[in-house]
Amino acid sequence: MEKKRKIRIAIDGPGGAGKSSVAREVAQRRGFIYVDTGALYRAVGLFVARRGIATDDKAAIIACLPEIDIAFIPDGDRGIMTLCGEDVGGQIRTPEVSLYASAVSAIPEVREALLDLQKKFAEEGGVVMDGRDIGTVIIPDAELKLFLTASPEVRARRRFLELEEKGTPQPFEDVLADIIKRDEADSNRKIAPLKPADDSIVFVNDEYDLEQTICYVLGLIDAVEHIYGREN
Repeated sequence: MEKKRKIRIAIDGPGGAGKSSVAREVAQRRGFIYVDTGALYRAVGLFVARRGIATDDKAAIIACLPEIDIAFIPDGDRGIMTLCGEDVGGQIRTPEVSLYASAVSAIPEVREALLDLQKKFAEEGGVVMDGRDIGTVIIPDAELKLFLTASPEVRARRRFLELEEKGTPQPFEDVLADIIKRDEADSNRKIAPLKPADDSIVFVNDEYDLEQTICYVLGLIDAVEHIYGREN
């Protein structure tokens, strides 16, 4: 796919803030390649969960890393995630896998195993990457860094409605508890904790819907492209 821009866009933030939806739509509208880096950790989490390994069994998780074969195939505004050759895009968004993803992402050996793969996607620019340490670890020199967030209650409500639409409803109290638990795990881990990069633009979108948030980000891209120029 032709990359129309050379700038790199890093969108970080907690679960339920809308990072993936915003990043995917922005990539589609501006001709960038979208890379969902959080899906990589979810794929590892799914593998570990399928093996029946406990989230706190660090040794067992590390031991199975050589068996994990993950591929992320950029495809315009979406990506195809495969785990050992299986398309697992529809299986990595469950609450259980979310908890496993937080657990494995706190293990240095897991992060090291996925680091080079993530960096490779950003090498040539023209990408939108979202996750929890894109602007602080993966592409700290990205031309645009955004930290997208909202209150736990607002994020839980969004996730609650999303699950209902998918036909997999969960009690709101459970969804909120999962959001809070994952926030704690992501923010307090020793390796690459969830936090804004020093030069990130922090955007709290409690009062903004998806389209308004997308328009805000598109405006930031226009401003950054004005500074860095565009690829012909």
